[in-house]
Amino acid sequence: MEGGLERPVRHSINWKNPDYLDEDLFEKELRRVADACHGCRRCVSLCNSFPSLFDLIDESETFEVDGVEYSQFEEVVDHCYLCDLCFLTKCPYVPPHEWEIDFPHLMLRAKAIKFNKKNPSLRDRILTSTDTLGRIFANRILAPVVNYFNNLEFFRRILSRFLRIHIKAKLPRFTSVTAKSMATQLNYFSNTNNRVAIYTTCYHNYNQPEVIEDLSLVLKHNKISVEIIKNDNCCGMPKLELGDLKRVESLMKSNSKILSKYVEDGYKIIAPVPSCVLMFKQELPLMFPEDEELKRIAQSIYDPFEYLFHLYKSGELNTDFKNELGSVFYQVACHQRVQNFGLLTKKVLELVPNTNVEALEKCSGHDGTYGVKEETHHISVKIARPITKALDSGNYPKFISDCSLAGNHIANISSKDYNSNHPISLIKDAYGIN
Repeated sequence: MEGGLERPVRHSINWKNPDYLDEDLFEKELRRVADACHGCRRCVSLCNSFPSLFDLIDESETFEVDGVEYSQFEEVVDHCYLCDLCFLTKCPYVPPHEWEIDFPHLMLRAKAIKFNKKNPSLRDRILTSTDTLGRIFANRILAPVVNYFNNLEFFRRILSRFLRIHIKAKLPRFTSVTAKSMATQLNYFSNTNNRVAIYTTCYHNYNQPEVIEDLSLVLKHNKISVEIIKNDNCCGMPKLELGDLKRVESLMKSNSKILSKYVEDGYKIIAPVPSCVLMFKQELPLMFPEDEELKRIAQSIYDPFEYLFHLYKSGELNTDFKNELGSVFYQVACHQRVQNFGLLTKKVLELVPNTNVEALEKCSGHDGTYGVKEETHHISVKIARPITKALDSGNYPKFISDCSLAGNHIANISSKDYNSNHPISLIKDAYGIN
């Protein structure tokens, strides 16, 4: 029987069980799930994992899963970047269906097995060490140097040859002044009961701190107390996608101690990157289901527009907008879509007079690392083509994405000269905040 009327259920990730890394047990489960996917094929258009899987089956001698060698499935695993869309938007066989298929977490298990079996490449270790890269390069001395060299063709050819980073991939610019270093001027005290602690994220701390500044200004404009969290670490999503689950655990323990103190003091936590919010809302609680601190953090962390919409529904959002936004093209980030709270960014933006937001729920294919790797950049471009086609065919003065990396990737491959903005910056502009 296909599908059901019950709400999908996500089982905990039993990654500390020795059977989790048992390849014989994993292969048995992998083939069971692959056989179900082979008979369904609804997810073929989501990413390159499914076309790769179906090609392996269709080109085998038996035209069935049993004709595929176990080693060949590694290609399928490498193309999965845990966007979660198959589980939450396509698959009719997710729990509580009796087949209990959770393709993303099956791929996570495969990544963990691969990580423990093989040493990841230097490139993959570097790309997933976002905090380390930021601490080294995001300063007044090195940031201008790194940014300059990253724009030189000969240097990009060196990166391509020795680290297999695609020459055409847009690399993040490092900032000379991080968001955390501006904490004193961004913090704000209000005598209201609404208090927010901003989890800056690696990207917006080290690469695009103006988004944190804009978020802080928007919250201040609404009389919300603001405090920048300074001693936190990476959320662990890059290491999760690498399969380095022990590193994910160490980051979780460090962050949990810090974030739980804010929760205990009555703060809501906001992170302007959907992947980071999803990590604390879903992935970490599933990895550590008995951790009560994590449960409280999961209930207290918000996407910026999820929080603003709550203010609006309670009558606390300042809707005295000074400037209209006009026509806005909006790419909805996958890791925001799978949080299941709807198009709240669009709803809040359209509270601004004479504003129309054209939302497109299509994956950018970037993922943070997938879009810059030599072997997958061209596929990420292909995945993003429906977005750039829609964007380029219209006359949109503004282009936004909740995921700045995705937005920059889309703008980079667009045929027009677009700059991607975070939607919180548009709200700041609508308020007329200088």
